[in-house]
Amino acid sequence: MITERIDNITRIPPDFRCEAPPCPPSVKIELTARCDLSCFFCATSQKLRDKRDMDWDLLVRLMREMRDAGVRELGMFYLGESLLYPRLAEAVAIAKQEIGYPYVFLTTNGRLATPDRLRALIEAGLDSLKFSFNWADAAQAREITRVDCFDTVVANIQAARDVRDEVAARTGHRCGLYASSIQYDGEQRDRMAAAVEKIAPAVDQHYWLPLYGQAGLTTGERGTVPVAGNVGRAEAMRDPLPCWALFTEGHVTWDGHLSACCFDHDGRFNMGDLTVTPFMEAWNSPHFRALRAANLARDVRGTVCDDCIAYRRHEG
Repeated sequence: MITERIDNITRIPPDFRCEAPPCPPSVKIELTARCDLSCFFCATSQKLRDKRDMDWDLLVRLMREMRDAGVRELGMFYLGESLLYPRLAEAVAIAKQEIGYPYVFLTTNGRLATPDRLRALIEAGLDSLKFSFNWADAAQAREITRVDCFDTVVANIQAARDVRDEVAARTGHRCGLYASSIQYDGEQRDRMAAAVEKIAPAVDQHYWLPLYGQAGLTTGERGTVPVAGNVGRAEAMRDPLPCWALFTEGHVTWDGHLSACCFDHDGRFNMGDLTVTPFMEAWNSPHFRALRAANLARDVRGTVCDDCIAYRRHEG
């Protein structure tokens, strides 16, 4: 199940708890920084950087280089909506069929995940597709995203299982289908639980995520109070320090920079330019090593992590 993979990445094994850990088992690569929604709880809507697509040749080169380095799990997304990338299915096919990644996964908001698009992705070899489902009804989805998308997303999720099963029967390849939702308190939590009932039969597993502060960029939006840092999923939350994202998962932006953060919407977590620097050299660059040392010491004052609400709380 997807939660087992999430927990394995967020756990930080003992041999990764060092300034220069081995090659990360998982990397998310940003095929596009663009998104078709503008959710208040995601800093993508703040437009803090250029939002373009990754150059195709760079994408293929990085996928090959990271697999050669030992990356086993490749996420075909980072902060943007990858279904906006016109060659997404082709990229999945190259990652699986040519380069040989054991596990290729994708997260989507679901609006563009039509049956035809999903069929192409699953036929290409996609191993896991997760829907981020975070609105209780059509009116709330429109208010949060500024797009009329709720019914479309629900219909796409409900159709996904039939598409998956049809491809599996024909090819023998079975893609996992999952969904996650932000776990709010009070009335919103009850409303979300009712909405999840609409999609739960169509996925293999649904799980809850805490509300993140996105490296401090969305803290306090609409009166919300996020959890401290990126602590994983709601039922298996980790300590915010040291932050697992620095140790077990790489994050590559559309322009080829290696980031130390799951939420690097403004480029402040840039640890190396992969257009000119080998992946493993950037992964263990002096800048990255110093940031890991601060995290391991649980004192990130004066580092790029200092602005995150998580670390302010722990310092206080």
